Amino acid sequence: MTLKIVDHAKPNTFAFENNALIKATGFREYDARWWFGHPGSEKEPELNLMGAQALGMGLGTLIRRMGVGPEIITGHDFRSYSMSIKMALVSGLMAAGARVKDIGLALSPTAYFAQFALNAPSVAMVTASHNENGWTGVKMGAQRPLTFGPDQMTALKALVLDGDFDLVGGGNYQFVSELRERYIADLVTGKSIRRKLQVVVACGNGTAGAFAPQMLESIGCDVIPLDVELDHTFPHYNPNPEDMQMLHAIRDKVLETGADLGLGFDGDGDRCGVVDNEGNEIFADKVGVMLARDISSLHSQCTFVVDVKSTGLFMTDPVLAQNGASTDYWKTGHSYIKRRVAELDAIAGFEKSGHFFFNPPIGRGYDDGLVTAIAVCEMLDRNPGKTLAELYRTLPMTFGTPTMSPHCPDEVKYGVVDKVVGDFMKMKGDGTEFAGQPLADLVTVNGVRVVAQDGTWGLVRASSNKPEIVVVVESPVSSERRRQMFEALDAVLRRNPEVGAYNQTF
Repeated sequence: MTLKIVDHAKPNTFAFENNALIKATGFREYDARWWFGHPGSEKEPELNLMGAQALGMGLGTLIRRMGVGPEIITGHDFRSYSMSIKMALVSGLMAAGARVKDIGLALSPTAYFAQFALNAPSVAMVTASHNENGWTGVKMGAQRPLTFGPDQMTALKALVLDGDFDLVGGGNYQFVSELRERYIADLVTGKSIRRKLQVVVACGNGTAGAFAPQMLESIGCDVIPLDVELDHTFPHYNPNPEDMQMLHAIRDKVLETGADLGLGFDGDGDRCGVVDNEGNEIFADKVGVMLARDISSLHSQCTFVVDVKSTGLFMTDPVLAQNGASTDYWKTGHSYIKRRVAELDAIAGFEKSGHFFFNPPIGRGYDDGLVTAIAVCEMLDRNPGKTLAELYRTLPMTFGTPTMSPHCPDEVKYGVVDKVVGDFMKMKGDGTEFAGQPLADLVTVNGVRVVAQDGTWGLVRASSNKPEIVVVVESPVSSERRRQMFEALDAVLRRNPEVGAYNQTF
């Protein structure tokens, strides 16, 4: 194979059109993300269409060497360039002998569903999820319902960057229509909400606008649409229900209309954000506790998996304890939690980002924002005398933050986090007080979760899909303790000059 792989090439040059541009840092822990660019962008691209083709060659080679059958599902999200990237990827897959079943414009969970519906072991979904316009990426898997983890991503990276392809040919292409209709029908079969719910449905003009409103209407909800028209310029806000701008827009619409709740979906529909009837923007980890209470009341002695960004209530909530529920804290990342849910045969997994994973009888084990929306509506249906705000108020009070992300280049972010972990290990060993109290615990399964004696905690970890550090803080005591923990944590982080400004704070 004589295809030349490069990690730098300026647009509008011979080199850009004649080489496969694919930057090494785009191969992340459990999926792939690159800056593709858009008209007017000054930032140099990290991927071109020949690079996407090379990625397809590498992925087709990898699944062949893994002994997985040649059938693979492809789909793309609603961005101006996603279809072009997908077709370049498809050409590489076919060159490596893959039999491609293309479902067209889709949500990530629609592609995961198609693996089951079309009996294909592998998937390659072209999406940048909630990232800003100009980003692209691919979510991949070869063992439904799981997606790639670090081992598979490392192997794929080596194949692609070395040009180590098995171009055996014999691949083919099939466009499969009506998967959207089959997916929605599968979601709503046997689902009917008796309680008349008015639901604000916000999609940030992303792909979910073509799926979520119809699905929620089909189970009996009265849908109030908000930014559901597909528009790949994302004119109002980025489709990310973890960002306060989107949550504020949902809040305002709920209060304006008197709706029972608001639901927001991210760019590829695998996450769901929730706002209650009083306009409270409920962070996804608290939504997870509410759902865990509901689910554990129906399935006693069940197990949940949550990520290290999530609230400590999963361990301390008296209702979960009464229901015999147990919780395992694990690494942040949709592939990590998905695998852990499968390993432990947990009934559900929850991430603070809004990725929720439901095993049978609720779901098939993969993250699906629309399944989450149904679960929230069913929880309300089982509590006809209570509003969502009233259910929320029954949780023990904690003072949490949104996910806050200071910029840090991909090339150095893991090294920065390693230094921060080292700083805290030394403090713990020396018995040094932090944020006014002795350190009670350090959880280092993914970055470091610093726990004070009063239960106040703060997390620092490297983002798996953007050039950022991730910071989350929570206190069961007071907003003042939350602020103390954040400021102390940020001071340790600021010892590293590579760390930039936050995308949002509290």
